[in-house]
Amino acid sequence: MSKPVFRFAPSPNGHLHIGHALSALLNVRAAVAFNGRFLVRVEDIDQTRCTRQLENDIFEDLAWLGLPLEGPFLRQSEVFPEYRASLERLQDMGLVYAAYLTRAEIRRFVSDYEATGKAWPKDPDGAPLYPGDSTVLSPEEVQTRKESDGTFALRLDMKKALSRVGEDLTWEEAGAEGPSLFQPSRQVPVDAAAWGDVVLARKDTPTSYHLSVVVDDARQGITDILRGEDLYHATSVHRVLQELLGLPQARYRHHRLVLGPDGRKLSKSSQDTSLRSLRAAGLTHAELRKRIGL
Repeated sequence: MSKPVFRFAPSPNGHLHIGHALSALLNVRAAVAFNGRFLVRVEDIDQTRCTRQLENDIFEDLAWLGLPLEGPFLRQSEVFPEYRASLERLQDMGLVYAAYLTRAEIRRFVSDYEATGKAWPKDPDGAPLYPGDSTVLSPEEVQTRKESDGTFALRLDMKKALSRVGEDLTWEEAGAEGPSLFQPSRQVPVDAAAWGDVVLARKDTPTSYHLSVVVDDARQGITDILRGEDLYHATSVHRVLQELLGLPQARYRHHRLVLGPDGRKLSKSSQDTSLRSLRAAGLTHAELRKRIGL
């Protein structure tokens, strides 16, 4: 039986914080517990905000954490053709369409709709479901945008996708830390319809997180995806994409989050919780582990 493979996949668009440290350390602990491998992947799709200097800073932080850094490291910016090929497969299935509404237009439509006293459906992250171009724009305006050089997103037609993969899809969910690691996993029903027509790419961005993460995990042979519980519901989307693209199903494990004083999950903009600032202030490994409950 092959060894399990875990991964930690930071984005070099800011410095790591203590929540990232928890995720990385839990992945390493799980890999050791199962005599598996631990890989690091650089998620640098956003070529505007992601920089090589921030990437170097991340690897400094990971080295300080004492993580085993097994190269070579997969960088998303180096495998854009892989995402393009997967997107084209979905397009060939008739499951992808160009969407021309801007974020501002979507917000304005939802605001006007909810001003009537009715609630517009939202996805598990709280974002409004895409209403469809024809709901907001005239046929003439839709045609004008198709013929122009304006912005657009490529979205997955979720209704068509689900009719192709079936409604009884599930994912395997297991424990993330401590004794729960070794307890039997359970099957969780997929509810991808709750996400509506998710974005797979944009005019100037060859892939989205949803598409790239399933392609990357398959490419690297990741067997166990241990990540924050804020991504729990997104697993439904990822399972649908795995089925559509014929990619192997991984085992999912979602860990607790490190929350700030306001009860919200940490952000890279929170300098007071960044590993670099805490290291500069003299934080020790023991103090870090205590702070994140390890």
